[in-house]
Amino acid sequence: MKIILTTLVLSLFVTLAFGQVTIKPETTSKPFVLGQIDEIQSLELSEKRILNIYLPEGYSQNDTSKYPVIYLLDGSADEDFIHIVGLVQFNSFEWINQVPKSIVVGIATVDRRRDYTFPTTIARDKSRNPTAGHSDKFVAFIEKELQPFIEKKYRTTNSKTIIGQSLGGLLAADILLKKPTLFNKYLIISPSIWWNNGSLLNQSIALLQDNFKQSTDVYIAVGKEGLTPTEIPRVMEVDANLLAEKINSAKNKNIKVFFDYLPQENHGTILHQAVSNSFRLLYPIK
Repeated sequence: MKIILTTLVLSLFVTLAFGQVTIKPETTSKPFVLGQIDEIQSLELSEKRILNIYLPEGYSQNDTSKYPVIYLLDGSADEDFIHIVGLVQFNSFEWINQVPKSIVVGIATVDRRRDYTFPTTIARDKSRNPTAGHSDKFVAFIEKELQPFIEKKYRTTNSKTIIGQSLGGLLAADILLKKPTLFNKYLIISPSIWWNNGSLLNQSIALLQDNFKQSTDVYIAVGKEGLTPTEIPRVMEVDANLLAEKINSAKNKNIKVFFDYLPQENHGTILHQAVSNSFRLLYPIK
């Protein structure tokens, strides 16, 4: 009896050890796609630039619907692109309907100091930032190459928004004062007005001209940020407020300025809350 039982146990072991069929789990993983990547060869900048593009739900080349465009500075995948796209998508859900479905164009960063700053007379800034001072070329890239490229390839409306923070905020403010018709909505967050000792605040502005008729919304936000990295003391909150006052001095009914002081935020944390606030102000639900 023991022999028979031992034989059965061995037979079962052999069957399990050598006759077992390995079942491989079914592979269902797929890439999670948030947008697409475009490249544009810029003659103005003499280099190729990467664009991260978010297309809203329902976008189709075969459809006739057109969408506003949000241009995002610091729009690399490892910078602000993913975060801003999330806010745009969330606020455009039909059960929220705060923001219209929009195309987001993230301009990937190459050299922020070069692209976002105009020339400075401050020797220390020149030595610390040897490539700085060429925002004129970057603005020409936006005007002559980027916007035409996006408008030709994608179905867009005339609504164009720019979002910039810190040095990006400086650039957005610079465009607003010098070439305000490039965009009709400006989100200027923690702008580095301190550059060249605040010379931007002393510039004459196109918005003050009587013939400026474009409807333009300007949102300026600043956190509790304190002193700027300058030899002559400046305060971020004061500079941002002075910028808002300068634009308001135009007394143009076509320009709406929203100044948003967020004391619970700092230079590093302000972006999300500011953009979220701007959507509520710039797109009031009626």
